[in-house]
Amino acid sequence: MMKKRIASTVLLLASVFGASTVYAQAGLLTGGATKLEPITLSSGMPLADAPYELESGGYYSIDIVCDGSAELAISGSQFFRNVWMDEVVINDIEIRPLGIDSLEFDDEGTATLKFIAIRPGTYEVRIPGTTGETQKATFTIK
Repeated sequence: MMKKRIASTVLLLASVFGASTVYAQAGLLTGGATKLEPITLSSGMPLADAPYELESGGYYSIDIVCDGSAELAISGSQFFRNVWMDEVVINDIEIRPLGIDSLEFDDEGTATLKFIAIRPGTYEVRIPGTTGETQKATFTIK
């Protein structure tokens, strides 16, 4: 409903100011999230192949996939506080949280996070209690 109101407002403003063509910015208005490579939770395996580079204001989707080899969690309060979480989808259930600190997988499964990158900086999410470089995923918001 909110997306329709925003789109209607954009069209109204364009008509008032005489614009002949309206181009909406990709993202929430068009539903087009940029799909990121998944984060994989697997006992003894790296979380991500490479760091993630995001643009502030960009709309993104990332899958967090657990293979069930161990009970694993991922946390990253600094990252989660510097993005606006649109939704978390688990088993076709859409959750619209006000905030996230961590996700824990007791068994195999996938959680899809859709968010807007907000505050520029470098943030990480990691398996709690680990210090190894492969046990974290780094996100840089420009």
